[in-house]
Amino acid sequence: MKSLGRHLILELFDCPSALLDDPEHVSQSIIKAVERSGATLIKPFFHQFAPQGVSGVAIISESHFSIHTWPEYGYAALDVFTCGDVIDMDAAVTSLKQDFQALSIQKMILSRGALDLPDEMIQHKPYALEEAKLARSGG
Repeated sequence: MKSLGRHLILELFDCPSALLDDPEHVSQSIIKAVERSGATLIKPFFHQFAPQGVSGVAIISESHFSIHTWPEYGYAALDVFTCGDVIDMDAAVTSLKQDFQALSIQKMILSRGALDLPDEMIQHKPYALEEAKLARSGG
C-alpha cells in the first residue's frame, strides 16, 4: 500500500559532547544532511539550551528534519519526516553519523499516512490529487 510519507527515527550514540553542544555545528550538520538527501530546505531554526543541549528543526518542502541533543550523554535524537519516497534517507543517515562522529546508531523508518485508496489517488501535493480525481472521472 502506498503511503503519504516516511518517518525516519534516528538515534546517535557516543558522539563527542562538544559537537552536540555547538549550535552552529548542529545547524550546519542538519542543513548538510538535508542537501545530501535531496530535500529542499525552506527554513532552519536552532536553539541553544543552558546549561547544555541544542534543539532545532529544518523545515523542508517535503516536511522536516528535527534534532535534540544531550551532550552530557553523547546522544542525539533525530526525526526526518518526508512526503513521498524520493528523499534519500540513507544519505541523510550517513551524513549525520559522520558529522556527529557517532560510534553507533539506531534507526527505524515508518510509513505514514497509509490510506486505503488506489495508488494513483495518493498524491503528495493537493493540486496533484485534484488532477487524479479529474482523470478518474474522465473530466
